[in-house]
Amino acid sequence: MEIKRSGSQPSGKGPAEYFTGTVRIDPLFTPPDPARVAMALVTFEPGARTAWHTHPLGQTLIVTVGSGRVQRDGGDIEEIHPGDVVFFAPGEKHWHGAAATTSMSHIAIQEKLNGSPVDWMEHVTDEQYGG
Repeated sequence: MEIKRSGSQPSGKGPAEYFTGTVRIDPLFTPPDPARVAMALVTFEPGARTAWHTHPLGQTLIVTVGSGRVQRDGGDIEEIHPGDVVFFAPGEKHWHGAAATTSMSHIAIQEKLNGSPVDWMEHVTDEQYGG
């Protein structure tokens, strides 16, 4: 058994290479091999968002606080709120982030395939985000 105590893992800043705006990533759980699942609490300040990306084994988001936006490639932007659970299928190109005037936090759950849980792509433009 392993217990990760609150505050025992440092918060990290979402790197500008993969995020637009201010994003904080708080790791929750990354088990040792052969387990593949990892979880993080991700907080987006208003207007902040991920770049377009995919997950080889899919991703689940559980919205905990605030108001946000998600979009899959070719789909409409969808508003998300606390209690909403979003699943992106393996290989589905998408982005997610806060609403324009409200921060948003979600728990992100994804699995690694061949050591990587994500494939990053181009940034979401302001026009795509929709202000």
